[in-house]
Amino acid sequence: MSNTMKNVQCKSLLTKSNLPEVDYCVNPYVGCLHRCVYCYARFMRRFTGHAGDEWGHFVDVKENAPSVLREELRCRKVEGMLLLGSVTDAYQPAEEKYGITRACLEILAEYDVPISILTKSKLVLRDIDLLTKFSNCEVGLTIEFSDDRFSSIVSPGASSISERVLTLGRLRERGIRTYAFMGPIMPGLTDCEEIIRMIASKIDYLMAESLNLGCGNKAAIIAMLERHFPDLLEEYRRGFSKGYWDIVRRDVEATCVDNEVVLKGFFSH
Repeated sequence: MSNTMKNVQCKSLLTKSNLPEVDYCVNPYVGCLHRCVYCYARFMRRFTGHAGDEWGHFVDVKENAPSVLREELRCRKVEGMLLLGSVTDAYQPAEEKYGITRACLEILAEYDVPISILTKSKLVLRDIDLLTKFSNCEVGLTIEFSDDRFSSIVSPGASSISERVLTLGRLRERGIRTYAFMGPIMPGLTDCEEIIRMIASKIDYLMAESLNLGCGNKAAIIAMLERHFPDLLEEYRRGFSKGYWDIVRRDVEATCVDNEVVLKGFFSH
């Protein structure tokens, strides 16, 4: 299936956030080409005029985002942390062509707004020169698998797991605070212990999240399992209890202690 990209005008960019640890969000794009099977943001189609479009195959480029952001920052004081990319990945493939995220970063750096970035792309390394200008900046990489083969199936448009781990290391070498987001944890595919051991020396802290099958993604996940991991089908169709995730959380906590990793949060659905 081909991808559709179009330029759009936005009326606002800076929005208040209800996410943990985050006060504001900036999303330079609508949609994302990483095509993550489990993506929670597919609900956005209801609000953006993409109800009939295939999630993961369209992007709206907010071409006036930098100018809108500059005006918003001129008119209001941002107090607290700003997340760059909450319902899109600010460093998805479209960013390499359009550079909207970098242009927004340049403006945010002028105002020295505290920023947090969460991405699945090594492209964030392109902007190290800007990231080091902030007095308060952190960059996280989603590490939901320890096996590149799994990520190529589940998140085919994103950087490989190996590339993401290397990206964390390079950011940390430059003095940028780093974290990993181990989520969603996909039973049978996510090896939490291996991931924690793999990234322990490259992060300042870890966040983890259980898989949410109640946000419109279950059919896509089941179709992926039927094709690639049929032995997991019955378990996913049945679902996972709170008791199951309580055990996973305790195991993650213990592994973090063993590897001297700070676990900042484990979010369950």
